[in-house]
Amino acid sequence: MPNVSLYCALDARDRPEVERLASLLAPAVDGLKLGLEYFCAHGPAGIAAVGAAGKPLFLDLKLHDIPNTVAGAVRSVVALAPHYLTIHAGGGLAMMRAAREAGEEEAARLGVAPPGLLGVTVLTSLDDAALAHQGIAGPAGAQVLRLAALAHEAGLAGVIASPQEVAALRAEHGQNFAIVVPGIRPAGGSGSDRADQARVATPADAARAGATALVVGRPITQAPDPLAAARAIAGEIAAAC
Repeated sequence: MPNVSLYCALDARDRPEVERLASLLAPAVDGLKLGLEYFCAHGPAGIAAVGAAGKPLFLDLKLHDIPNTVAGAVRSVVALAPHYLTIHAGGGLAMMRAAREAGEEEAARLGVAPPGLLGVTVLTSLDDAALAHQGIAGPAGAQVLRLAALAHEAGLAGVIASPQEVAALRAEHGQNFAIVVPGIRPAGGSGSDRADQARVATPADAARAGATALVVGRPITQAPDPLAAARAIAGEIAAAC
């Protein structure tokens, strides 16, 4: 089984606290994820400050608009050199292709590596009932597979999907397609640890299913000892691999 990366989600607005956690956790994680709340509050300068911790950055902006607008947004963040950048697969094939092409072109112009674009399939906060309310027929897993197929066709690096879909996605798309998995809750946690996540799994289960990288936020950042929590999760992943 290939090594599975651990990204810590620093999804907060408090820049000094995010920078503190980034520095603290850098020895125990493979990368750091920054989301929309932090980006809107602090912009490119805030991203660069976290990048000073020396870990690969996952910029989780979930871009979703007409193709030209998303392409322009992707061009605008390439200089920040994120390892991963998210767009919504629900934006469609043309949008995803435009985003990929824009990222590649801008990266070539700047002489940097293009971001690995990840298509967000179905948010882990949504379950079958929530999708039915949106008029989407069939279980969440089927919608994930449909959107992942579009992302693969568009040439994206991979997708964001819940732990429940990892095995099916790996079987469908092989080893060269990144499957990045949020909704991770460590073994031994209580039901309340789910917070707003509907489709979750342990780090070991997601790793064994074939995930490329796991994204863990609150179980690390809200732990009494975040560094110890990160190391414990990394150890659980390593044991599963």
